[in-house]
Amino acid sequence: MIRYAQLWAADPDAWRAAAGDWRAGVGTLDRREAELASVGRRLAGDWTGPAGRAALGRLDGLGRAMSDGRPALLEADQLLSRFADRLDRARALLGTAVSAAEGEGLAVDPRGAVSFGPAAPTGAEPGRARAVEQIRAALTLAGDADAETAGRLTALARRTGPELPADAPAGAPAPGAAPAAVCRWWDGLGDAARAWFVARAPALVGRLDGLPAAVRDRANRLLLGALRAELLTRRLRLLTGHRPPWVAVELSRLSRSLAGLDALSTRLAAPGRRAYLLGLDASADGRAVVAVGDPDAADTVLTYVPGMTADLADAAGELSRVERVVDRCAELAPADGAAGVLWLDYDAPDFLDEAARRAPADTAAPGLHRFVAGLRAGHDGGPVRLTVLGHSYGSLVVGSTARLPGFAADALVLVGSPGVGVEHAADLGLPAGRVWATTAGDDPIQYAARRPAGLLGDALRPVGPPDLPPGWALAAPGRELWFGRNPVDPAFGAGVFAGTPHGHGGYWDAGNPALDGMARIVLGGHP
Repeated sequence: MIRYAQLWAADPDAWRAAAGDWRAGVGTLDRREAELASVGRRLAGDWTGPAGRAALGRLDGLGRAMSDGRPALLEADQLLSRFADRLDRARALLGTAVSAAEGEGLAVDPRGAVSFGPAAPTGAEPGRARAVEQIRAALTLAGDADAETAGRLTALARRTGPELPADAPAGAPAPGAAPAAVCRWWDGLGDAARAWFVARAPALVGRLDGLPAAVRDRANRLLLGALRAELLTRRLRLLTGHRPPWVAVELSRLSRSLAGLDALSTRLAAPGRRAYLLGLDASADGRAVVAVGDPDAADTVLTYVPGMTADLADAAGELSRVERVVDRCAELAPADGAAGVLWLDYDAPDFLDEAARRAPADTAAPGLHRFVAGLRAGHDGGPVRLTVLGHSYGSLVVGSTARLPGFAADALVLVGSPGVGVEHAADLGLPAGRVWATTAGDDPIQYAARRPAGLLGDALRPVGPPDLPPGWALAAPGRELWFGRNPVDPAFGAGVFAGTPHGHGGYWDAGNPALDGMARIVLGGHP
């Protein structure tokens, strides 16, 4: 049992620093493995015969052992990071309890005992009972986190070391398998088989919806270096070969993707709230799925779908929007565990002619549907609240997904939307009060995404009170947008929350009430 004074003295950032040290160990192993490979290449040409072959075999074995050891370092990092997050929540709950008790005239001694202070009013017993219960809950949360982390670290140490199976275990699901089936498959594997799949088949494991977020993160981080090397090789090949005019466009795209991958790698290595890499693809414009905080351990999870032109080069910037919502959740409800996910796992339109079609959204919808189902299937522990937020064209992706049967979201948020493919919130399949929308007064989306028929109707409106003159009507925000009724129109039926004018991308700006609105919805309240 964690004691009151221990929890006050606990330093979550020290545990995060320790986690970072384990994470940095992966880079050390990578360098040592590369050195061994270099030695092996030098020896291969000079040392022949049985002894030479034995020596090279031993070097190869050492290299595999180093490679296979990387997931264990990442798992230790994850366990310590998760422990730090739970300590933060316990300390926040404790601080809230003590502040509330003192505000009611109660006294809390250094051992956590609550007593009636001189200023305690008559009838303060319920407040004292509430403070005792909250302090006990904070200590229980910290104690459970301590015991669970110790147990998992012990189990990790016991299973680290033996060589992995030589052959692939049978029965791996195909990419795109149903999350519930993936979850059952993983639960049925032994430790050695799980370790094999993470270390030897990270490209498969990293994309399977329904697996624990920590498992996918370990697999995808193992792929990062190889993906970067692949992009560099492709760029070098273009620079050194024949260069027709189109090569300049491809070189620019590769440079953007490399810059985006480097920015994402920097965020993955950063101190503070840990990021989890749940998906990565460097082909074409690139894709990324990244969580801030462990979604499997959170009480509430936001999934954010960005809009037009989003690609790997933008991933770190788009992730910062997720972080702002999660940070605001922590400010509004410090004891509640919130995590957020950037879901950039679709080919977002690059040009207006593509954004004028529903095809990209319809193509993306099954993947988003499967991902959200995977969040629920892979969640660790009690119930989780899942909120899915789409910005701009991303809101159409959310709308297309919500129309598919069995969408696992508890709430939808539509931000700066050009329409979501339906005329009424009820058509999105969620109960009343679960769909929310906001569009700033100066957001050009409500003018640029007007339907031609709506524009014509405005032009034909009669002049005179209470109608606007035709020229003004053409410039007024439209009820009928390109992909359906404006979600902020009262007739659509969504809950509307306000923000200050910040244009099309300013909903996440500090001080914008829209940011508070998003955070309160994620927490399960009203904006």
